[in-house]
Order: sequence, then C-alpha cells, then structure tokens
Amino acid sequence: MAKDFLLEIGIEEMPARFLGPALAQLKELAAKTLQEQRIAHGDIQTYGTPRRLVLYVKDVAENQAALEKEVKGPAKKAAYDVDGNPTKAILGFIRSQGVGLEDLVVRNIGQVEYLYALKREEGRPTAQVLAEICPGLITGLHFPKPMRWGNLELRFARPIRWLLSLFGEEVIPFELAGLTAGRSTYGHRFLSTGELSVLNPTDYFTKIRAAYVLVDPAERKEIIWQQVQELAAAEGGVVEMDEDLLDEITNIIEWPTALCGSFDPDYLKLPAVVLVTPMREHQRYFPVLGKDGKLLNKFIAVRNGTKAYIEIVTAGNEKVLRARLADAAFFFEEDLKQPLAGRVNGLKKIVFLEGLGSIADKVDRIGALADHLAGELGADEQEKEKIQRAALLAKADLVTNMVYEFPELQGEMGREYALRNGEDPVVAEAIFEHYLPRFAGDRLPETLAGRVLSLADKMDTIVGCFAIGIQPTGSQDPYALRRQALGICHILIEGKIHLSLKQLIAWAYQGYGEEVELKHDLAQVTGEIEEFFKQRLKGILSDRGLSYDTVEAVLAAGFDDLADVVDRGLAVASFRELPAFGALMTAFNRANSLAKHAASTDIQEARLEHPSEQELYSRLSVLQTEVQPLLENRDYATALQRIATVQKPLDAFFENVMVMVEDEAVKNNRLALLRRLVDLSKSVADFSKIVVEAK
Repeated sequence: MAKDFLLEIGIEEMPARFLGPALAQLKELAAKTLQEQRIAHGDIQTYGTPRRLVLYVKDVAENQAALEKEVKGPAKKAAYDVDGNPTKAILGFIRSQGVGLEDLVVRNIGQVEYLYALKREEGRPTAQVLAEICPGLITGLHFPKPMRWGNLELRFARPIRWLLSLFGEEVIPFELAGLTAGRSTYGHRFLSTGELSVLNPTDYFTKIRAAYVLVDPAERKEIIWQQVQELAAAEGGVVEMDEDLLDEITNIIEWPTALCGSFDPDYLKLPAVVLVTPMREHQRYFPVLGKDGKLLNKFIAVRNGTKAYIEIVTAGNEKVLRARLADAAFFFEEDLKQPLAGRVNGLKKIVFLEGLGSIADKVDRIGALADHLAGELGADEQEKEKIQRAALLAKADLVTNMVYEFPELQGEMGREYALRNGEDPVVAEAIFEHYLPRFAGDRLPETLAGRVLSLADKMDTIVGCFAIGIQPTGSQDPYALRRQALGICHILIEGKIHLSLKQLIAWAYQGYGEEVELKHDLAQVTGEIEEFFKQRLKGILSDRGLSYDTVEAVLAAGFDDLADVVDRGLAVASFRELPAFGALMTAFNRANSLAKHAASTDIQEARLEHPSEQELYSRLSVLQTEVQPLLENRDYATALQRIATVQKPLDAFFENVMVMVEDEAVKNNRLALLRRLVDLSKSVADFSKIVVEAK
C-alpha cells in the first residue's frame, strides 16, 4: 500500500528572500531523486515558514520498482567454440555479472551479434531508500549566503534545530548536523510550548496548525491580504497591491494578524514618498490611501501572533513609526536649507568607482555624453540647456540627508528638491527619470531629457567598468551592468531611437580622457561590450516569442542599431510563415554556399550568357531599386516579400546554369551575381542561420 511521506527541516529564522527559492529547489530535488530511485509517488508539495521547510509527498510506494537492465557482453562468435561449448570469455562475463547462460540474449549491432546479460535487481523497501536519500535532499539545497554553526562543516541557510521524517506512521531515522530525525516538531516560537509528537503526515498538519503555524505560504499570503484590505476599508481607505512587500511579510511570520495604526496628520504635509519609504522599506507597513489616492495618516502592519494585546502592539508600532517620521521630517527640512546646485561640489568627495574618479567626475562625463546624444536625438537649443542643467543636478541628492538615510530615494528626492528650489519641471523630472528603469518591468523615462540622461549615465558606467576590467561573471554582477544594459536596450527599442551602439561606446570612452588610466583600449572595450549587448538582445528577442534560429539570423546581420533589431526579428518571424518559405530557403542556402567563393560583387552584364542568368540579373536589378527605399524606411516585412519574388528566376538559374565552370571570368561573374543577391537579403537577416524542417 502507498503511504504519504513528510520531511520537515526545523531551523532558526531565515531571511524572507530565502524561503521561496528553497521550497522550489526542494520540490525539484525530491522529484528528481525519487525518479532516480524508482520510487512511484503521487503529488509533491512543499511548504514553509521562516522556521521550517516541509516536503510532503503523497501516495509513495512501499517498495522501489524492480530494475531490469541489459549488460553487453562478448560477440556471439567469440562466446562458443567450434563444438558449441562456452569459451573463457563468456564464462568470465557471466561470472562477473552474476548470471547464468540461460540469462543471455542475442542483440544485433550492425552486422555483428552480441550476447547480453539480462539482470533484474529487486526493489528495496522504500523506508530504507528514504533514510539514505533524506540527507541529500537537505544538503542539496543552496542559499545566497549559507552559514556554518558550532564545529560542523555543514552549510545551510540557518542552523538546523530539529528533523522530522515520517513515512506513514513509521519514522525514517537518519542523522545530519548532529541530529537524528524523529517524529517531533515545534509550533509557534511564542504561542506554543514544548515538543509536538506527530503520528503521521496528516496528524502533522492538524497539530502544527493548532500550535499557531500556518505552514502553507499561499494560505498565509491570502489571509494577510484579506485582513489588510478589510482594515483599510474600515478606515475608509484602500491599500495598493505591493507583491514584494506582501511576499516578504508572508515569509517572515507563521501566524499573521493585521493591525491598523495611525500617525500625526501634520506629517502629511511632507511629500508622500518621504512617508511611504520608511513605512514600506524599513517597517514593512502598508500605507493606506484615501479614495482620492492621497495618503491617509494610517498604516497597516502584520504581527506574528494572535489578537491578544493587539492594542499594545499597535501602540508600539505607532511609537516606532513616529520616531522614523520625525527623523524623515528633520532630514527633509534640513535638506531644503541648501539648494541642489549648492551640493554639486560635495560630489567630489564621493568615489564613483576605484580607478574611475569621483561622482563629480561622472557628472561631467554624463553632461558631455548627453550633449552628443541630445544632438543625435534632435533636441533644440532650449532642450539642450535643460538637459545640461539636469545633468549637472542629477546626482546632487546623493549628498542630502534624506538620501543618505534612505538610499532608495535617490532621484525621487532630487526631483522633489529641484521643484522646491524653483528648477524647471523638465529638469526636475529628468533628475528622477535618469535612474529608470530601476528593475525588471519598471517604467521607462518618458521625457527627452530623461531618456538622454538615462542613456548617458548607464553607458558611462558600463564603458568605465569594462575599461578597467570589471565585468559580470556567472551570477556575479555587483554593479548591475546587466540591468543597465537591458535598460539601454529597452529605452532605445521602445522609444524607436536609432543610435549606433559603437558610437555610443566611443563617446563614453572618450569622456574618461587622460585623467583616468584605463586598462583596455577602445577596440577591446567595444568588442566586449558589443558581445555583452548581444547576449541581452538574445533574451529580449526570445521573450518576444522569436525562435532561436530567427534570433541568430537577425543578430548575424548586425545589431549596431539596437532598436532596429526587434523590427527585423519580427519581420523575419512573419516571413517564415509564408507557404513557400521552405523552398525559398533551399534555393537561398545553395546561393549562399556558392556566394562565399565570390571575389567581388562586380557584375559584367556582357558576360551573362544564358537567358536564365540574364533574367536573374534583371530581376535583381529591379529588386535593388525596389528594396533599398524599404530598408531605409525600415519596412522590413515588405522588403522581404519583394526579395521572395526572386525565387522563380533563382530556381531557373540553378536548373539551367552551371556556376563553377572552367572559364574564370564567367564563373566569377555568376558568383558575383549570387553574392549580390545574398548581400541584399543580409540587410535584414543572415538566412543561412535559419533551420528549415524537412516535410
């Protein structure tokens, strides 16, 4: 009979961000291990709180499935002598495999017959196997920052304090970290006392809940959000969904109870971001908004416990927030005593990166690069002045008290202070927007000044890092260069901004001047950064549903214009849906293979001897006239449709004309004809990268 299996790893409280990935790993590892061990099972679920990781496998078979396998032996002709008696070769083989002659079968490999030993390994009791694999299920988990404790060599998220392992009602004993797995668990740290003895997996879920532990993260999350909404509605307000905050709170508590607190309404005179940031980032509170979308002097917190003494807990949270808001108000008022422009000199004292000067130096470089970009993007003189003013003030809020205390407010406070200092709203918005996008899915800068400064800031950082040998490796990207490169890609692509990546790199590199000693020259830096952006583009194109070979084909045709790549990729994907695409690719690939031998693209019309090559030349001449304007207007879909009309003359050419003839002049002329055709199509994509499935 099948039985349920439950494994609980009891630990000290681990960081909220560890829980989700750990549960996903545990489920995947369990499924893989059980399959490898030939143990049939039903649904696999994982649950967890900051103090426990739980694996629950339903309907686990009581025994492994038997293993049947064939082991290759000697060739049949070498296994028996002329009299039909077994040779030493076959006798040694069956002895090594523990089988008899009757367990051998013949299998053909090519023209040769070989003997195979049929072996059957009976399955062992599942309980024995589980005892062997459970330690690996635990030690196979990986965490961003594992720790050791005591004199143990084991590394884990946090010290392991107990292990529970039950197969039905049977304990699966195994040892790890100086502990022996048993049937005992523990409830809520403060609301439950002593060990809980568990009879079986079903009993576990009953008792753990009675001990004030909601072990299912999904259930905790749903309960928290429901309580938060109900409390907000009772105050006549609403709470905006904040998935990150909700997930964090879900992963730091075991028994949620929401509470609503208040603060002095005088604080509402401060900018909303000054209030929301301490609440959300430091206290893990949900801000409450009125029906008009403005902040109320209310917040909602979630305690790890019951409603007992909730008034005292609420008062304590209000006291903590009151101190936070008082600090924020003080910092804000102090910062307003000096305008942003007066803080720019303070940036000289802040190092940007060792070897790349100060933040003040970076501001100068951003201004110079922004000047190039503004010209390329068609900014008029008035817009250029505003861009330069925004570049000067872009980093000034880094030396304010508010940003020093709350670094996540960089840009936000710069915009706020700029407006209060009387700066142009365009300048203020650009100060904020130059940090966009800050994370995956974040909004992009919407103003011209914001786009220019964002591109300049990000490209300056990327080029500087690559120039001194700082590049992302594997999972390590301490300066978020991947995120910044993706930001540049999305700004250019979504904004339909056509700029040369190579030129951007060159401008940024020149900005460092002779004052900074760079390890790598412009050529090396350009090559490395181009490859870096190529990898980002692969991800972007794949996310848009393009197949891997379409992506390769488009990138092989060039990607210096990042915004152009997506348009070409979508056009090629649509082009591949044409019914005649497969036949066209067959002819194209043949042309491409021959075109590689062409010495030039010069075609002498007088040497076109056969009507088929004359027709192909005539069609190609018309095509070049038709397609070039389409390419210039980036109408790639129509351009490809025009190019596709060459199929019939191209097929006729290959049917009637021998390309590789002995006459060098004629051969080179025909190769040049094919080369010119291939080059025309490569303006959009290198179709030799396309894989055409046989039908």
